[in-house]
Amino acid sequence: MAIKLCVCSTKGGVGKTTLTANLGAYLAGLGQRVLLIDADVQPTLSSYYPLASISDKALTALITDGETGSTVSTIDLSSIELGESEGALDIVLSDDPDGALQNWILHTPDGRVRLRHILSEYDDIYDVVLLDTQGAVGPLQDAAVLSADLLLSPIPPEILSAREFARGTLGMIDRLKPMAALGAPVGPLRGLLYRMDRTADARTIARELRRETYEPSKGQITILETTVPATVAYRESATRQIPVHCWEPRRNGPTASGAETMRALTGELLPHLEG
Repeated sequence: MAIKLCVCSTKGGVGKTTLTANLGAYLAGLGQRVLLIDADVQPTLSSYYPLASISDKALTALITDGETGSTVSTIDLSSIELGESEGALDIVLSDDPDGALQNWILHTPDGRVRLRHILSEYDDIYDVVLLDTQGAVGPLQDAAVLSADLLLSPIPPEILSAREFARGTLGMIDRLKPMAALGAPVGPLRGLLYRMDRTADARTIARELRRETYEPSKGQITILETTVPATVAYRESATRQIPVHCWEPRRNGPTASGAETMRALTGELLPHLEG
């Protein structure tokens, strides 16, 4: 059965797409069959890596018609240099720039929960399904969140992002809890400190998040020990359309932080994959 992991936040610009793309490529490098789903009206993930083939259909057909195979495009693994991996890295592209899909989900009785049931059709095809979402509350984000077994939220260690995580994300979880009655319970949430620098302010905010978010969430939120450092390598690798764990060894040698970070993150989120 494929693991469905949704990268989400109620705040934009926190690093969801970069995290989704790099985690997906790292898992493919481990030999996993990975499907990325770009559930954002701004199709940044759709153009993050070069494509080997492009399907005629995309996210809209996946959700509205339950089209699975015909909506999957193929990422060019040779271009992003994953080496000898036998894994796969495919993607369902975003195709809803005007937000029509949002309205369809809103006005369809099972709109918010149907994606969860549709994704079960990938269980024999993929090992991991990663969903990237928009940085705003809405029906499309709800559908992606409710389709997942596990939620991952990047949190920059600055006060506005920390407050929005504690307020907005907890509010989202509480709002969607009733969907469990329709067979779509909200999965556990893991917070990931993202663009962590070495300032005292960042350390203070990280400490407060780890202390404050556990109690009000009644265990639904856990702040991971892994942190993503503030480094230019993520921007540089995105420019070159290759994963950070493939790019950094060229610059800094085999112990580069991108590979170490992805290894640590995978070990915490999906320990059985790292062995």
